[in-house]
Amino acid sequence: MMTKQENNNQEEMDLVTTLNSEENKLMNAQMVTLDIPFFIKNILKDKSWKKKDRNTISLYKSNGFSVVLVALKKGSEITKHIAKGTMAIQVIKGRIIFKTDDKSSDIRKGQMLALHPGIPHSALAKKKSIFLLILSIEK
Repeated sequence: MMTKQENNNQEEMDLVTTLNSEENKLMNAQMVTLDIPFFIKNILKDKSWKKKDRNTISLYKSNGFSVVLVALKKGSEITKHIAKGTMAIQVIKGRIIFKTDDKSSDIRKGQMLALHPGIPHSALAKKKSIFLLILSIEK
């Protein structure tokens, strides 16, 4: 049986899905143009979205830097965890309550939040929400 922390870590791992193998070859190209509206349509059509309270698509990955599109259904929560790198989230649609141990922030469409590594945090979707997660891990 998994501990709560192991379960949270697995939940976070489950958040990150990858594109098919042909698209994966393009995820680390020298220059990548990301068609966010196209990916939003795909993330909401995916089977996982119908079954689960969230879905993700990794849009770009390269040497400790990644961009992930995240969709959360209303009421979905990403439980408290710690990111290994500096991160930013930009809400494209909806409303997210983002919490650390010391602070809470209500982030809405068009707003962005940045967070240093190592800070425990969680997120709650107050509405169906879509956001970009940008993560940079120094090596």
